[in-house]
Amino acid sequence: MVTEITDQTFDEATKQGVTLTDFWATWCGPCRIQSPVIDQLAEERQDVEFFKMDVDQNKETPRMLGIMAIPTLIIKKDGKIVDRLTGYTPKERLNDLLDEYTAD
Repeated sequence: MVTEITDQTFDEATKQGVTLTDFWATWCGPCRIQSPVIDQLAEERQDVEFFKMDVDQNKETPRMLGIMAIPTLIIKKDGKIVDRLTGYTPKERLNDLLDEYTAD
């Protein structure tokens, strides 16, 4: 399951374990293509928590993270950003990346 988060809940939600946050907007075409990929991974992987944040509703976190284009995917491990992907990312690539951070 992918959980919707906000500026207020981002830090707390992503402070433990491996998390992937999809920064998106309803009007964004590539975001609509990325979203089903994130949904599939969320169903398949129990070792990662998946979140999404609407950048139109939540402006503070994307600004603090320097997000200039969407979709942007932020992968955090124990509260620290370990990877950042901008634009559409295929499922296989995301799965491989997540494997790197959940391996230990």
